[in-house]
This record gives sequence, C-alpha cells and structure tokens, in this order.
Amino acid sequence: MRSAYDVIVVGFGFAGGAAAVAAADKGASVLLLEKMPDPGGISITAGGGMRVCDDYEAAFDYIKASNDGRTPDANIAPIVEGMGWLPQWFGELAADVRAVTEVAPYPGNYPFPGYEALQMLNVLDIPGFDPAREYPHAKALTGGTRAGRGGAAANAAGGGIGVFKVVHEAVKRRDIDVCLGASARRLLSDEHGATGVVVDTGGEQRRVTARGGVVLACGGFESAPDLKRQYWQIDPVLSSACRGNTGDGIRMAQALGADLWHMWHFHGTYGFRHPEHPDIGIRMKRLPDWRPSGRGSAGDGESRAAPMAWVLVDQAGRRFMNEYAPYVQDTGHRPMEPFDPAALRFSRVPCWAVFDDVARKLYPVGGPVLNDRDPSVHYEWSDDNLSEVENGLLHRADSLAELASYMDVDEAAFCETVDAWNGRIEAGLPDEHGRPMSTRCAIATPPYYCGEIWPVVSNTQGGPRHDAEQRVLTPFDEPVSGLYVAGELGSIWGYLYTAGCNLTECFVTGRISGEHAAERAAPT
Repeated sequence: MRSAYDVIVVGFGFAGGAAAVAAADKGASVLLLEKMPDPGGISITAGGGMRVCDDYEAAFDYIKASNDGRTPDANIAPIVEGMGWLPQWFGELAADVRAVTEVAPYPGNYPFPGYEALQMLNVLDIPGFDPAREYPHAKALTGGTRAGRGGAAANAAGGGIGVFKVVHEAVKRRDIDVCLGASARRLLSDEHGATGVVVDTGGEQRRVTARGGVVLACGGFESAPDLKRQYWQIDPVLSSACRGNTGDGIRMAQALGADLWHMWHFHGTYGFRHPEHPDIGIRMKRLPDWRPSGRGSAGDGESRAAPMAWVLVDQAGRRFMNEYAPYVQDTGHRPMEPFDPAALRFSRVPCWAVFDDVARKLYPVGGPVLNDRDPSVHYEWSDDNLSEVENGLLHRADSLAELASYMDVDEAAFCETVDAWNGRIEAGLPDEHGRPMSTRCAIATPPYYCGEIWPVVSNTQGGPRHDAEQRVLTPFDEPVSGLYVAGELGSIWGYLYTAGCNLTECFVTGRISGEHAAERAAPT
C-alpha cells in the first residue's frame, strides 16, 4: 500500500470490483480496500442474475414506476443506459476466464409498463472453476435467475459466486493494489471535499490520499443494529448475508455533509434465527417468483409459483399475510412491521411457520446464505428438516393443540385458522390474503411442525444521496468533491425492488464512479 493513489475504492464486492477495474482501465493507479479477510461482501451470496434490457423506453418506464416517484429521473437514466451496455462490458470481463454467459427474457416482478421487455444476464458456466475450493468462506445461491425456471438453477459455477469469480479475476489481471483486512475508518478532506482515507490494518492506521477521488462501495447497514433501530420501525431484523456491512460508508459520508435517502427501504423477507449466532438470520427456502395479474399483464404469472410448505401465524395464532408475495425476497418482511400500541409489542415479531408432515418432506424449509470465514456461522440445513427438530429450530407435535401450547397461542383461534386454511383449499376458494392457489399446502397430516420466524434483511437500499455521476450530494444539492458511492450504498431503489437490479446497479454505478474518479486524477 502506497501513500497516494489516483483512486481509492472502499469495499470489494461487485460495485467495488467494477469501480477498480473501470478506474484502472482509464489509466489510474488504484487501491482497493476490503475490511473483511476475504472479498465478496454480500455480492458473492447473491442469486447472480443481472437485470438488463435493450429497450431503453420500456426499462425506464418500468423502473420509474417501481420507484413510485421517490427517485429522480436523472438517477434512473444511467441505470437504464447501463442495462443496455452491461452485457457487452461484462461479457468482455467474462471472456478472460472463458465464462459462458446468457441473456434471456425475464420479465419484471410486477406488471408495470415495460415489464415484458426486461431480460436477465446470467453466468452459466466457468470451465475449471470450483467454488468450494476458491471461495470456501461463501455459502451462496447458485445458478442465477434463469428464464423459465424462476429460481436458482443447479449449476454451482453460476449465481453470485460465479459472477464474483469474473470480477475477481478482472481485478487480478490489472495493476490494482488490493488490501484485505483493511478498514477505511475516516475520510481525509480539505475545504473542497474528500482527499483520501484513514486505513486501519491490524490496528495500525495509515493516511492514504487519492488524487482523483474516493469511491465508497462498502455496502449498507445490514449488520449495524444502531442504524436499523434508528431508521426502521420493525425490530429486530436479522442479517442474512455478511457481518461486515455495518454502515461504514454512511457514517464517513455523513461526516463530509452527505444527505441520505431511501433509508427505510431494505430488500428483505423472513426466516429463522441462527441457533448459535442470534444476530444472523437464515432465510426460508428460495421459491420461484411470480407476477400478479394487472393491466397489460400476460395473466400467467401465478403459474410460476411453487408449493410453499408453510403458513405464518402471529402471536394470537392467526394468519396475517400472504406468505408468498410476488417477490417475497423483497417484501416478505413488510406485513410483520405493525406495532400494537395496546399490547405494547410487535405482535408478529416473532411469528410462527407452521406445516404438516407431508409438507415437511417437500424440501428443506431453510435456505442459508452467508459470506464469512468463521465456520460456526455456516449452517447446513438438513434435507428432511429433521435435524432442525433435534436442535430446536423446529418443534414437532402430534396434535394441533399440542403445537398451540408450545407456541403459547390461543388453541381455539389457532385450530380455527388451520381449519379455515384447509377448508378453502378443499373448496377451491381464493385465499383471504391473496396467496396463489398453486402454492397452498394443507395442514392435515400429523405430526405437525412449527418454527419461530423473524424479519430478515438481505441488503439495504438507503445511504448517501448522489447525482447521475455517483457524486455524493449535500442536503443543498452540492456535490462533495472527490467523493463517490457505488452499489447498494445509496441505492436508487426507493419503493419496490426487482430481481437482479441491485447487481446491475453495482456494475453500472461502479463503472461510472470509477471512470469519473479516474478522470479527475488525469492531467489536464
């Protein structure tokens, strides 16, 4: 690590890797810092599908509608433009490792204008790549989001771990100084803006300056309890991907006057609490997304939904939500948010997942993902869900009354809830909460099972507000000179999120910020 560079990038996930590559390709000297001992951040745990589109107008209309007016058009435009050039740019990076990629139709999660034109870019294969050998610290979704599949494919070289392999190799092939286990503690600044960072490596602090700029690509605040309690009503929310995302970039940018946006919005769902690490969440099994019917919709979205083994009941023993919302990975936590002012508690935190023995045999109901080298945090869910009965994540009961007693809910209310659920399935009646018919499984064959369920965050969308060049802005719309953000830190997604968009944003904003920072350092 030298004392000065053209560009300093903080965080080595997709966004940080893209920023470093883009800056280096512009001729800049680059320092890439990662606070954790291994690279990848939450990026490496992702599904791996990158949202792309070759129809600018359609993509713009869709993303504008999904943001519901909470993000300016000027910030949407670069993302949409990037959806057009990303396949070629990423393809050039992928060619270096002979990765096989595919762009296939994959409509948006919601029937907003333009949804049918959206596509997905996936890594299908990387010859000779063994994820378990090269990234043993990462347990990730595999296979990306494939057209026609609606979920994770079986190819272990795909998914976020395969996409990160492409990025990692691109960084290695360039003259980029990479420092792992190196935390950016504070930004250096003068009267004009950011001039570098204070870096902590094993307790030793060094001041490193940046001639062109600092790119903060260090993720969100999934593992920052103080920020989550400050900006979200619901509490607690467990983190499911990376313990390194503690809001560092937000704090450093605020110290230089950054405005914030979208702090309320996080990409989240619900799941179990890790049996040994109570701050870590284990998401439920990842099931295919489906699309609700609506104006202009093809009307076949529900056919993509798969049987979901469980229902959720609150602390009164009653269902309260559609457990299988169209994109449950983004909005699954939202029905758990209300606070009961009479009972003085969150009556749905925790809640309970309930299913019978037939559903228990369908698949593992838990789907852990995590990037961490500590082996104790990597939980392996059993194929038949019986190990979880033994360790207490699940409880087995021979009757519904016994299950109600264990959950400490009203027996009559719980049994009435189960009878109503089964009765509607048998009669072919619509679900009162809008759950698709194809997803419903009866709770009729003992023994019965339950597990305590908590809200879980995959990644946050809030952070420093920025302009189209990724320059951090103050509350007075003034750019902080030399300070950029990329990726989920200050993401544009302000209301509803669509699968694959955060990954696209990482590459697009990483490239934009890296190039602009490099250009600032270039001789005039």
